[in-house]
Amino acid sequence: MVELTSLWLPILLSAVVVFIVSSIIHMATPWHKKDYGKIPDEGKVLEALRPFNIPTGDYMAPLASGMEDMKSPAFAEKIKKGPVVILTVRPNEMWKMGPTLGLWFLYSVVVGFFAAYIASHALQVGATYLSVFRFVGASAFMGYTFALWQFSIWYGRKWSITIKATIDGLLYALLTAGVFGWLWPR
Repeated sequence: MVELTSLWLPILLSAVVVFIVSSIIHMATPWHKKDYGKIPDEGKVLEALRPFNIPTGDYMAPLASGMEDMKSPAFAEKIKKGPVVILTVRPNEMWKMGPTLGLWFLYSVVVGFFAAYIASHALQVGATYLSVFRFVGASAFMGYTFALWQFSIWYGRKWSITIKATIDGLLYALLTAGVFGWLWPR
């Protein structure tokens, strides 16, 4: 077993590497540019929604009040008539990239921490690069990707977005594993 405290450098450095690479992917490449489409007649749709003053949050419409309502002909008609919508409403302000990027970095630290925790209990001081790479890479891959799939499974998010984010997560996991393999205590 390796002391978790001896792995803070690879935890933090892997988070820095992931942060830099993810920034390049999202800002300097077209990889995610077409993930979201523009609503037809966006101005009219937003103008129609504005009077409702919908609070920040996540919404589904139509939304059944329970299993009985879901089985009702009236609810089936709402679904048939459409549209069926899952909506996230954000505050009426420009996205504050600083806090968002800070949370992304913190998330990368947390993924690195749990990958370190698993590897520190599975491996010894002086473990081979490949052994460290395998444990950390698999753990980090789970942390960066597994929760994404349920949004396509349950909420209808486009599979192309989930698959691209999974590929991103694989890259982040490989980078995390590489840093840990490089800096593993000898």
